[in-house]
Formats: sequence, C-alpha cells, structure tokens
Amino acid sequence: MAKVTVIGAGNVGATCANALAFNKVAGTVVMLDVKAGVSEGKAVDILQSAQTLGFETNVVGITGDYSATAASDVIVVTSGIPRKPGMTREELIGTNANIVKSVIENCLQYSPDAVFIIISNPMDTMTYLTLKASGLPKNRVIGMGGALDSSRFKYYLSQALHVNPAQVEGIVIGGHGDTTMIPLKRFATYNGIPVSELLDAATLDKVVADTMVGGATLTGLLGTSAWYAPGACGAYVAAAVVHDYKRLIPSCVYLDGEYGQKDICIGVPAIIGRNGVEKIVDFKLNSEEKALFEKSANAVRTTNNIL
Repeated sequence: MAKVTVIGAGNVGATCANALAFNKVAGTVVMLDVKAGVSEGKAVDILQSAQTLGFETNVVGITGDYSATAASDVIVVTSGIPRKPGMTREELIGTNANIVKSVIENCLQYSPDAVFIIISNPMDTMTYLTLKASGLPKNRVIGMGGALDSSRFKYYLSQALHVNPAQVEGIVIGGHGDTTMIPLKRFATYNGIPVSELLDAATLDKVVADTMVGGATLTGLLGTSAWYAPGACGAYVAAAVVHDYKRLIPSCVYLDGEYGQKDICIGVPAIIGRNGVEKIVDFKLNSEEKALFEKSANAVRTTNNIL
C-alpha cells in the first residue's frame, strides 16, 4: 500500500490527511508538524472516526522527526503561515520560502523518489522554489492551486445556475492569486452544455470575478485561510498520483515552452498520474486568453524575483 506524508498539521494539512484516510488513498498517512503534540492529537482524532466512517488507513502523527516519513510515495507540503484578512499571498513569501526549503531538504533525505504536491503560499513561487532548490525532475513537483481555483469556479457557476456543483465543469489556469488566475469561461459546461448558453454575459463575468477573490472572501469571513477545499484538493491530486488515475487537473507545473512560457511554474491543464505530471494539455487559447495568461505569467515572475 502507498504511503503519503502531509507536512504541516494545521487546518489545511489535517483536513488533507483526513480526506486521504477517509477516501482510502493510502495505507499509511503521516502528518508531521513542528509543534509538539498537534499532529499526534489530530492523528488520534482522525483514527477515532475510522470505524464510524469505514476506513482502515493508518494515520500517524509525528513532531519534527522526518525519519517517520521515509519511503513516502507522495509528500504534500502545507507548511507556512496562513493568510490573515487583508494579506495577499505574496506577502507570505519571505517566511514561507525559508520554511518550504527546509521541509523539502529534510523530506528528500528519506523519500528521494517522492512526488511533491505544494500547497504553501504563494503557491506558484513555492512550487518554483521547490523545483529549483531540490533539483528534482519537473514532473515530480506539482502546485495544487489550479485544482482549488477550479473547484471554486465550479461552485460559483453552480450557484449562478442553481444546480449541483458536481454537474459543472470548469477550468482555471494562470497564477494562484486574486488578480492572476484565469477562469476559462469559454470551456465551462453544465452536463456538456456550454454555460455561455445558460448564463448572460454579466452573470458569467460576476462568476469569474467572485472566483478570483474566492480565497480572500473566505479569509475575510473566517479570519484565516480556508481549509476544507484546499485540504480536499491536495488529497485529490495525491490520489491521482498514488492510483495513477491520469486525471486532467489544472496544476501549477514547470513550463518549458508550453503556452509560450519558459522557466516558470504556473497553472495549466495537466494529466496527473503515477509519475506526477505526465502531460501538459494544450487548450488552444484564443487571443484574449493568451493575453491574460501572459499578464499572469509576468506577475508570477515578479513574485519569483523576490526569492
């Protein structure tokens, strides 16, 4: 059975571990945190729901001992400080960059063959940092942001359509930021019907605008970053790797000419399977979408340059 490690047992990390256990993604899920007792306590809490929810995954909580993560197939990195109301993801870069670099170095000592899924913010830059600092092949580093942004897009579409979110398809590409993400409304559908045939332009534009500030909206309501959807999306990407699902998931991946960009990690549609990023899918953007993607890439590079 597979082994998945989640670094960081805060709200996002613990939710991710719980989703991994509940969905039986791996035989063992390890949660590691620097704060004594937190991961251990949350692991016990999760396991006390095992019989009720019907799973047999072994969940292990560890404080600081990376040897417990040895031979992980997938490592999900949630470490870092979360956003507070009024903060941008980019404002977290200094603190979180140092944390993520240390985490990756420690993980690779014990799991040199793992696929890494990055959730820490600012996610695009942390994904790029992971790739560059580790020397890992580009297929083994995946940023989770596109999966989350797309799930938010589908939620807002479903609310506008008054339908179940599970029946809606939508893709968000570009940077994982309030001004850099690009909900591709041209490709959004409800049971195969283009949503542009069901919603007027003004409503669809509002859906796009709401999606782009979806994270900030929740931060304002909660007083901290969201965690249920981010944690679930991390587990969703991990499952695609562990079970070789070959899912098409909008993901922050390294581009080397695809979509007209080089030397950048940014969200594009990708096939995710056992080898991590198995293929980048070309959605044939129109001129307007290409211009938005170029603008988004430039903004991500500006943040990267702070490293």
